[in-house]
Amino acid sequence: MRRLLAAGTVAALVLLAACSDDKDDTSADTSASAATTATTAAGTSAPAATSTTAGAGTAASAPATTAPPTTAAPTTTAPDNPDLGAVKVKLTPVAQATEPVFVATRPGDAATLYIAERGGRLRALRNGALVEAPVLDISSLTLAGGERGFLGFAFAPDGSHLYVDYTDRDGNSHIDEYAVAADGTVDPATRRQVLFQQQPYPNHNGGEVIFGPDGYLYIGFGDGGSAGDPQRHGLDLGTWLGKILRIDPRASGDQPYSVPADNPFVNQAGAKPEIWSYGLRNPWRFSFDRATKDLWIGDVGQGNIEEVDRATVADGQGKGTNWGWSAFEGRARYNADQSPDGTVGPVFQYTHENGNCSVTGGYIYRGAAIPALRGAYLYTDYCGTGVRAIVVDAAGNAGDAVQLTDQPGSIVSFGEDANGEIYVCSLSGNTVYRIDPV
Repeated sequence: MRRLLAAGTVAALVLLAACSDDKDDTSADTSASAATTATTAAGTSAPAATSTTAGAGTAASAPATTAPPTTAAPTTTAPDNPDLGAVKVKLTPVAQATEPVFVATRPGDAATLYIAERGGRLRALRNGALVEAPVLDISSLTLAGGERGFLGFAFAPDGSHLYVDYTDRDGNSHIDEYAVAADGTVDPATRRQVLFQQQPYPNHNGGEVIFGPDGYLYIGFGDGGSAGDPQRHGLDLGTWLGKILRIDPRASGDQPYSVPADNPFVNQAGAKPEIWSYGLRNPWRFSFDRATKDLWIGDVGQGNIEEVDRATVADGQGKGTNWGWSAFEGRARYNADQSPDGTVGPVFQYTHENGNCSVTGGYIYRGAAIPALRGAYLYTDYCGTGVRAIVVDAAGNAGDAVQLTDQPGSIVSFGEDANGEIYVCSLSGNTVYRIDPV
């Protein structure tokens, strides 16, 4: 998440959202204009998988491949035709919370918006009013600061369980499960650890947990931190670091979870079977398009380039995809000792010009309130201000970024409600906003 800023910009910032490197955290706000560069997408095929396990693997490097980055195939479902020039939006404050880092709804409870506070509380915004008593309080388990704390959560598709992503007081990552009653009450006594990852450095912890269209849980981990992928985790299939994982989080016998039989590396010796995609620096926020089911990833760059990745249904939604870090930062060659073969380039990238520093990935807008925005991807940069949007056509060509709002600053996350409307979490003012039409 927190990274070194380009020469001539301000000092490194506190980022939950996505940045990173080896400096101490300091808090500051700065402004930045909209991103400017965008070019092609890419895609790759994935190996088949047949087995089901719940285990780990020993260290192993990614297999050698021969194909250079290729252009992504069209999506299987035609997107809407957004007209960003016609879009007029505003941000409506809906709640004040202490360091809000993520928002989501629970299936079957469309009237409630759940808000994660980095310090460890899960709050409920019910019928427009923020409930004072937390739904869940894990503040005794975590220690917020820098890129650590309560980072993300997801409800099971049937609403019966809650999965939380947080770093413990030693800085290591946990995915824990809690039982949820029919009325939305979470019982803290039901806590069960699903997955644990030791973190070698205090940054690049990831933080996204989300259920995909297939009903499985997807988990994002950064490369473990420091700067420049010093331990070369990104392309190493023997570690979860620098990956998106895919699991069935329900307990299976004496195992805390199971691995879907069609995960791409379940039969590969030395590879972690939980891995879905690899070659990521810090996929702080990613999402599935609720219409096309494509996977969109905001992957935080090193010192020069921020990137957005798209994995279409036609390309397997990222199954087995090598996104390139740390052979590449965006489309630029980075670590020369890492193989460039078989990597997939971003669908969109932008530089650290104008004060940019760290991408905050968002969602394809699928709500009904702003018809001209339907089909556009919403994102921003932590060091900038306001909400940005791009349109990517079926061939993977991204248009110019458009600045939709001028405020707020320090946006760490977007969220989506049951109707496809989009929310914004900002550490500047500790406010959750909804994106509304003017």
